[in-house]
Amino acid sequence: MIHKKSSRKLKSILDGFYEEFNFQERVQHDPITIPRRYSNPEDIEIAGFIAASLAYGKVSLFRPVVEKILEPAGKHPAEFINNFSLKKDAKHFKNIRYRFNRGQDILCFIYLVCETIKKKGTLKKLFYSCLDPHDYDIKNALSGFTDCILETDTTPVYGKNIRPYGLKQLFPSPQKGSACKRTNLFLRWMVRKRDIDFGIWDRVPASHLIIPLDTHIARISKCLGLTQRSSSDWKTAKEITEALKQFDPEDPLKYDFALCHHGIAGLCRGTKVPAVCSSCDFN
Repeated sequence: MIHKKSSRKLKSILDGFYEEFNFQERVQHDPITIPRRYSNPEDIEIAGFIAASLAYGKVSLFRPVVEKILEPAGKHPAEFINNFSLKKDAKHFKNIRYRFNRGQDILCFIYLVCETIKKKGTLKKLFYSCLDPHDYDIKNALSGFTDCILETDTTPVYGKNIRPYGLKQLFPSPQKGSACKRTNLFLRWMVRKRDIDFGIWDRVPASHLIIPLDTHIARISKCLGLTQRSSSDWKTAKEITEALKQFDPEDPLKYDFALCHHGIAGLCRGTKVPAVCSSCDFN
């Protein structure tokens, strides 16, 4: 817990940084630009889930991959997923790969989302079915969401019912200690109804969200004293979120985008670099 006096000072600094942050300028450097092209909530949901699931590494590297995945879907990704067929559509994903994810893994990712939506209707309905309104810890809902998608037999894609690393990497689970950065990023987009986020999942309180913990958030959080932990895992993500709740209990993730892009822009190195630290907004 941050000392009360320090907490007041840090809240003032963070609130000022948030209020003055140029969201519209920085949004062009963020994967949320992809689902922001769509107006239909179901299209936003599908494009958002695909974009967030591949959002690791540099934006300039994974964005072209997401573009290739969405290309055959045209203007309506939800319609494409609803009508997806391995027989006619597998060809679109044959040569797409990204770091840990082979072409078969990306194809299986699309197939699992398709089969899940056939059973549940939408990703939102699936998440709601896993959500306990009396449970303030979103960990169980997130785990149930991921487990349900992975229940589908993968034999039609791989020739046997397997889940290789390249597929499982696209579906992290907090039950295994993962910070679930990409799934938490997707939830932020869907739940928060402010700034650049969509707010189309209205049954999930913004206060239940967990910060999408990436390298930038981990570094800045340690510098600001929001955590002392070195592991980028679920416990650290939760600890940082709880610290931010001191400043805004109802919407702790309001600081996420600005803090993350402060790091992306190279304005925080996570260690003392006098030339950088002297001009830092949080110095």
